[in-house]
Amino acid sequence: MKIVEKAADVFETCENLTHPIGLVPTMGYLHKGHLALIRQAVKENSSVIVSIFVNPTQFGPHEDFTGYPRNTCDDLDLLKNESVDVVFIPNVEEMYPKGYDTWVQAGQREGILEGKHRPTHFKGVLTVVSKLFNIVRPSRAYFGQKDYQQLTLINQMAVDLNMAVEIVMVPTIREPDGLAVSSRNILMSKKERDASSIVYRALSTGLMLWKNGEHRTNLLIPEILNVLSQEPLVTSIDYLNIVDSTTLEDLAVVTRNAIVLVALWVGNIRIIDNISFKI
Repeated sequence: MKIVEKAADVFETCENLTHPIGLVPTMGYLHKGHLALIRQAVKENSSVIVSIFVNPTQFGPHEDFTGYPRNTCDDLDLLKNESVDVVFIPNVEEMYPKGYDTWVQAGQREGILEGKHRPTHFKGVLTVVSKLFNIVRPSRAYFGQKDYQQLTLINQMAVDLNMAVEIVMVPTIREPDGLAVSSRNILMSKKERDASSIVYRALSTGLMLWKNGEHRTNLLIPEILNVLSQEPLVTSIDYLNIVDSTTLEDLAVVTRNAIVLVALWVGNIRIIDNISFKI
């Protein structure tokens, strides 16, 4: 496993790798969700590159970039057992050198849902991902379903900008009580961690009702909210929408593939999650 810190060295290294190359972009503090991405990349490609970069441009002005959990030593120890060929660990100056002033932004879908509550977030995400695609030039790139809106925007970017990369979605990895695995989970208190299981229970309630024949979103959403209301530590809900799984347009009736997207606060921790309704 080779560790690289400079983009120019990644170019040179990739020339000597066997293709196809799979890329797994991460912000580090690796967990079971990241391992699922990496293991699928290993299965489907001849070489695998993992990037570790906490991207400052996707954090808003009131979001704690410096407090994001980091442990590069543990990350590297974990990756040694995962058949990863290259780990790219750039610093901020490498990705955004002095004078940097070029950004990638999406259209209408960037400003809804997560983008409405974090207005600069996706600009930072799309920019850094496009840079990683240009540096690594992978055949495939792997992202988790938990960040579903992000994944759809990255896929649209790859299509619209004629990027020769296949975007692969890997299902969300969950703890035994249903909580989606996330690097930020370490920031939860015990009470917040225990309370957070309500999110998946609420989403699963919506899925069960839909499978039992209720397809009207104006009836499904209140039932999901009712479950969430049973947990006192759910202090506020940023959004809860049932949308078309491709366009992210709100649906009145679920007659095609859809997804429930939710962002809420459990105590001081913000959680995003989703669940699919597949026809």
